[in-house]
Amino acid sequence: MSENIFHLAEADHWSEAVASGHYTWSTLGRTLDEEGFIHASEAHQWEATRGRFYASYPKDLVLLTIDPSLLDVPLVREVGNPATGEEFPHIYGPLPVEAVVATTALRAPHGA
Repeated sequence: MSENIFHLAEADHWSEAVASGHYTWSTLGRTLDEEGFIHASEAHQWEATRGRFYASYPKDLVLLTIDPSLLDVPLVREVGNPATGEEFPHIYGPLPVEAVVATTALRAPHGA
């Protein structure tokens, strides 16, 4: 994968990552250790993910733009929805903050 991928982060968790050097949250309310990987999306997927999974999240989010070539952990495309067969990129390890090439604040509400 050479195109940038995206991850929706809770603002507090991203701030902690900037301070520590690594981001270790998988998805809303679940850590990398709990889930086994960090959920990510392609450019055409992140908005639907935001609406589907973060609609009731009351705080702002941060959209992380990740350059896959800067990852030092495996990145694997896997089926995220067995019903449709749609694949998503999964990051198997802590995300180094250096791999995040841009951030965008996303204001609540997040539902579609």
